[in-house]
Amino acid sequence: RNFFAKRTKELKPAAQSAPGWKLFGKVPPRENLPKDSKIIQQEYEARTGRMYKPPPPSARRKNIEFEPLSTTALILEDRPANLPAKSVEEALRHRQEYDEMVAEAKKREIKEAHKRKKIMRERFKQEENIASAMVIWVNEILPNWEGMRATRKVRELWWQGLPPRVRGKVWSLAVGNELNITPELYEIFLSRAKERWKSFSETSTENDIEGASVADREASLELIKLDISRTFPSLYIFQKGGPYHDLLHSVLGAYTCYRPDVGYVQGMSFIAAVLILNLEEADAFIAFANLLNKPCQLAFFRVDHSMMLKYFAAFEVFFEENLPKLFLHFKSYSLTPDIYLIDWIFTLYSKSLPLDLACRVWDVFCRDGEEFLFRTGLGILRLYEDILLQMDFIHIAQFLTKLPEDITSEKLFTCIAAIQMQNSNKKWAQVFASLMKDNKEGDKNHSPALKS
Repeated sequence: RNFFAKRTKELKPAAQSAPGWKLFGKVPPRENLPKDSKIIQQEYEARTGRMYKPPPPSARRKNIEFEPLSTTALILEDRPANLPAKSVEEALRHRQEYDEMVAEAKKREIKEAHKRKKIMRERFKQEENIASAMVIWVNEILPNWEGMRATRKVRELWWQGLPPRVRGKVWSLAVGNELNITPELYEIFLSRAKERWKSFSETSTENDIEGASVADREASLELIKLDISRTFPSLYIFQKGGPYHDLLHSVLGAYTCYRPDVGYVQGMSFIAAVLILNLEEADAFIAFANLLNKPCQLAFFRVDHSMMLKYFAAFEVFFEENLPKLFLHFKSYSLTPDIYLIDWIFTLYSKSLPLDLACRVWDVFCRDGEEFLFRTGLGILRLYEDILLQMDFIHIAQFLTKLPEDITSEKLFTCIAAIQMQNSNKKWAQVFASLMKDNKEGDKNHSPALKS
């Protein structure tokens, strides 16, 4: 028990003669005390009969223009006196290698500096463009919205992306309020949602929730809360305790009471979250309800298979027109649009793309409508066409499900701009209308009344 105490006491008087320890036994005791470096030098001089004179710093590094920042400069040092000196050829070679390393390091540093300067210049330019655009939007466009929204000047400015300060206002105006929802109506449905959650949590267990109706189950606090925690998890602002958690929960809960026929569907939380980041609570709910009432969103969120198939068919018409090689490659693997398009459309790209880029997609989507959602999908396929042509079914599906995080706004919108939404002189709306017409005629031909 007292081993350590006794050991420390014994070491003090017998430090010179006590044996040391090694892994498999004792080492012999040290006969002499550790010597000072000066004593060692004097003994060396007495034994060899020659004095050691360290070279002055200027002589040792006369060819070095600056202090080295790493050990790579050690190749220029002379070897210790007890080792053979470098030959002239070896010293020259070392000097050349060192100069090459320093030159490479300088090149990399200059390249990185140029890259940083370029990024800063682009950032400053972008900020200047946003500032100048914001003045135009605030002073010219928004006060005269109805008269200017369709002009060429506004559409071109719109394509470049909306300034964050006016983004929410423009979205609200572009989406409109065909449902005539008021802030007071939002408060009514929000109070209903809160009452339902309260009664649900007090009277229901997990088993009751499992057996509840679809509308009640999807409107329940637990299921919506679960999806909220998955919404932009890297931002943390929508997580439990975050500043926007309760706000997002309120908007989604109020909507399930407003549209029990649609209820809550996964993917809605991303759309509501983007609106909350750009609008006040009541305005976000109004835009959310009207946006989900658009034909494309309603078809997807109500899981109307017939309508969804028409949208996929229209997409494939323009897919084949713009990217024939990739279209045939996908066809060879029987890779259908629903594998990747459903997730993109359900969240309006807010889950698949970086948030700032997704907001720019939303900007033009509010301008052009549902057509731009499918044009964006084709732009993504065009951007990664060369990569996708080298992949098989599994890797394509994985790649399109989780797109690269380094995708930039400039590259994507350049590809989107190159996509022609015209087939045989027919635009998107005409192609989709013809598909709907063919579907109705097919239904008539296959109806029991016609057969009888």
